[in-house]
Amino acid sequence: MSNKLMDPIGRLMGLRYKSHPWHGVDIGKDAPEVLTCFIEMVTTDTVKYEVDKKTGYLMIDRPQKYSNTVPALYGFIPQTFSSKRTADFCMEKTGRKNIKGDDDPIDICVLTEKQIVHGDILVRARPIGGFRMIDGNESDDKIIAVLNNDAVYGNYKDITDCPSLVIDRLKHYFLTYKDLPGNPRDVEITHTFGIDEAHEIIRRSMEDYHHKFDNLTTALLDV
Repeated sequence: MSNKLMDPIGRLMGLRYKSHPWHGVDIGKDAPEVLTCFIEMVTTDTVKYEVDKKTGYLMIDRPQKYSNTVPALYGFIPQTFSSKRTADFCMEKTGRKNIKGDDDPIDICVLTEKQIVHGDILVRARPIGGFRMIDGNESDDKIIAVLNNDAVYGNYKDITDCPSLVIDRLKHYFLTYKDLPGNPRDVEITHTFGIDEAHEIIRRSMEDYHHKFDNLTTALLDV
């Protein structure tokens, strides 16, 4: 079937059926500088939501053990995947061995002065850095971004422009939100990095995604 015919069919399918937020949403032609992100949680959420990988619908993962809430919009970057290339970069930067990707899309925290009241939305965001988190022996990078053209955060160009208190609050959340009674977690944050490393992680995760999901039907059977 020709590409000229497939494009209208793709658009019609998108109108009739909900796109899977991981696989059916375009990351954007300006990636990694500006991205389309899927937001799962907002700053008022007291339970942990995440997208079900099979259906693409938002589901409750767990109630929070403590009263802390995520201090930014939180979600993931569509059509990214933390696998070999992403894990190799983590090992290169940390000197660790036997690190693997966590087989999830790359997480992203989006700073904005706007009060966004619910998740399950798409936003345009601009990465400025992030921090390198290792959960057990899995790479679990967190990208920090600003809402594109945000009135307060929109002028931030790099992680160094961001107040340290904001970064510390994000780190505290991710070091504690998985705590459950009787289930201690081996989680650490090894580095805070700037925009260049954030872009490299996103590029590698895009390559990991295409390597895994170019044959999407077959790959989804393994998810």
